[in-house]
Amino acid sequence: MTKVGTMIGDVSKSFFKKNVTRQYPFVKVAAPQSLRGRVLWDKDTCTGCGLCVKDCPSFSLELFVLDRKAKQFVMRYDVDSCTFCSQCTESCRSSSIRLSDEEWELAALTPNPFRIYYGDDANVRSVVAKQAAGDTEQLQ
Repeated sequence: MTKVGTMIGDVSKSFFKKNVTRQYPFVKVAAPQSLRGRVLWDKDTCTGCGLCVKDCPSFSLELFVLDRKAKQFVMRYDVDSCTFCSQCTESCRSSSIRLSDEEWELAALTPNPFRIYYGDDANVRSVVAKQAAGDTEQLQ
């Protein structure tokens, strides 16, 4: 009988307490300072060494070298396979890769936003066109 009485007391107290559940999509909460969000790549400082791609344990990165002397690179990033381990940032000698602490809301209704291409627009279009044509041998 004491268990039922305790339970009734707890239930009646909870009716008058404020909710602790946050209404997330409607009320935004600040991200923690050390949060690991999606990968950001700086094409201007990249040397095209490819260490980030080699060391990525989830194979989320792919670097397309179009012209090494002219520093024309395109980075493909698959967000849905990334484990946000930060290994790519540790491996990058030129500090061209970092994990964003601002872009962390990565849910989507379609798979389209989960493949991101970084680079100049013309270079990205040529890489995407070659991939669509199945001509991946010229890209490497």
